[in-house]
Amino acid sequence: MAYISRRELLAGIAAAGFGTNLGALSGLSGHRAWAANTSGYKAMVCIFLKGGMDQSDTILPYDQPSYDALKANREGLFASYNSDADDSSRNRNNLLRLNPINAQDFGGRQFAMPRELAPLHNMFEAGDLSVVGNVGPLIQPTTRAEIINGTAILPPRLFSHNDQQSTWMSSAVEGSRYGWGGRFMDAVLQSSPSDDATFATISTGSRDVFLAGENARPFRVTDKGAPETSLTERRWYLGYTDEDDAARARIREHLERNDFENRNIFEQDVLDANQRAHVNSARLLAARENEGPFTTEFQNSGLSKQMKAVAETIKIRQYLSVSRQMYYVTTGGFDSHSGQSSSIPRKHDEIAQAIDAFRNAMIEIGEWDNVVVFTASDFGRTVIDNGNGTDHGWGSHHLVAGGQVQGRRIYGEMPEFDTGSSSYTESRGRLIPSTSVEQYAATIGNWFGLDSSEMRTALPNLGNFNTQDLGFMSTGNA
Repeated sequence: MAYISRRELLAGIAAAGFGTNLGALSGLSGHRAWAANTSGYKAMVCIFLKGGMDQSDTILPYDQPSYDALKANREGLFASYNSDADDSSRNRNNLLRLNPINAQDFGGRQFAMPRELAPLHNMFEAGDLSVVGNVGPLIQPTTRAEIINGTAILPPRLFSHNDQQSTWMSSAVEGSRYGWGGRFMDAVLQSSPSDDATFATISTGSRDVFLAGENARPFRVTDKGAPETSLTERRWYLGYTDEDDAARARIREHLERNDFENRNIFEQDVLDANQRAHVNSARLLAARENEGPFTTEFQNSGLSKQMKAVAETIKIRQYLSVSRQMYYVTTGGFDSHSGQSSSIPRKHDEIAQAIDAFRNAMIEIGEWDNVVVFTASDFGRTVIDNGNGTDHGWGSHHLVAGGQVQGRRIYGEMPEFDTGSSSYTESRGRLIPSTSVEQYAATIGNWFGLDSSEMRTALPNLGNFNTQDLGFMSTGNA
């Protein structure tokens, strides 16, 4: 028989959306008093693009030599876009040129976004969004020569979807227990014990490891609120008669009981977790009823619905007793081995509309300066195509948006398209990351209020990199 510990059982319950506060079980109690700066309010929103976002089809070259170099590596893909046609979205004349403040850093090279990302292009030009180039999982700085001669220490199971998703979120392959988002929130909860851990880390559906900490556990929200109360709050579930109302009342009474007499510790924990889940979900729904709807309109896409749920939860933060919040939303469809010219433009439009609407909603309630939205993904794609698609890569370019983002800049490296150069692996034109996920995360963590010790606890490889703040957030800790 498999042995399941009490902690593991409760962690599973919490991950399912029950919002359990496990402070009494925390292994952190013997540590020093942590020092996260939790003054004011701040929220991080991670948008995880599952499948592996194609960096070279998101931030495209605009100067003619670079454009021609990418096209030469991707003849099949550019042909599938019909890029020579006047109305093609990948015709150079139709790309949306970026005008970064630090253009001089790239020696005359220029960059652009496809027209489907027009709302994000506008945000970039307005100074609310920046690009972070060639980010990926690394244990330490790594060169092509080290990979070839076998001296490089590489993250395990590169190019595997599940393992690299987990490595992005937790610095370890699939099966790891804690994500850096959850670890960040552990530090906050240690420094601000008055914060309600229930609503500190919030997922819009996925049970991935990103938000899992020793104290922090993800609470699930949907575009309709918290799902756990649906049985008792949504009349259409059980019916509309007086008998149905009576049945709902009995279910609600049962869920809210806390006087069960049972000596089995596992059953007690499960019952307690269910009781708290119901109460917390009802609390969240009640708080949402205190606020009117946004005037900002969100699209009907899955990602826009998730971002709307995030916006609506931030809107009621004053009822939730939190100084910091961490949100995790996901969308798939980026594993573009084929049909990329039809799938990626649709995904770009979905991302752009969702982030743009979220920004407008945050401006509407005066919270845009207190929020950062950032993308993450399994990995990038190969610069060399496979016909009408691309294969699993490594490094990728990512987007960071918010009122405190040092916008209209491109951070990090944007390698040229010479796949024989030291920027790429020997095969398939996979970018070797020049910026680690942990540097990317630490820059956001610094803005969030964590000190260097807390970030090294959350990001175990961070100390291997000389630069630990990339500078794309305008404020942070000394």
